Amino acid sequence: MPKLSIEDLKKMREDAARKRILRDGESRVRITIHMGTCGIMSGARDVLKAVLSEVEASDLKDTIVTTSGCAGLCSREPMATVEIAGHAPVKYVDLTAEKVVRIVKEHIAGGTVVQELALAVGSEMTR
Repeated sequence: MPKLSIEDLKKMREDAARKRILRDGESRVRITIHMGTCGIMSGARDVLKAVLSEVEASDLKDTIVTTSGCAGLCSREPMATVEIAGHAPVKYVDLTAEKVVRIVKEHIAGGTVVQELALAVGSEMTR
């Protein structure tokens, strides 16, 4: 294995920082992938990888990708919630990597909710 140069180390640090920003911090958009046991068994890991890849490929620096536990709708997993500042959150269901590409392009980058993939628009309320 060749020795690493200072430039190699700087590039590695920049790549790690960029990936960390995608998962944590303050931004205009937050995408939450629901990663409960049912979500993971339904393919949420592949959905998470696809979201991270598409956000990076689209150079969406104002977007955070994060995870949560079960959203309570096991039969509709894998699921994601998209929150854009100033807009109601949108819960997307029955996701695949292909559907994620469409959501990132149309909703997050383009501003149009992908209605046929959305289960609900708005926040959940509890009493």
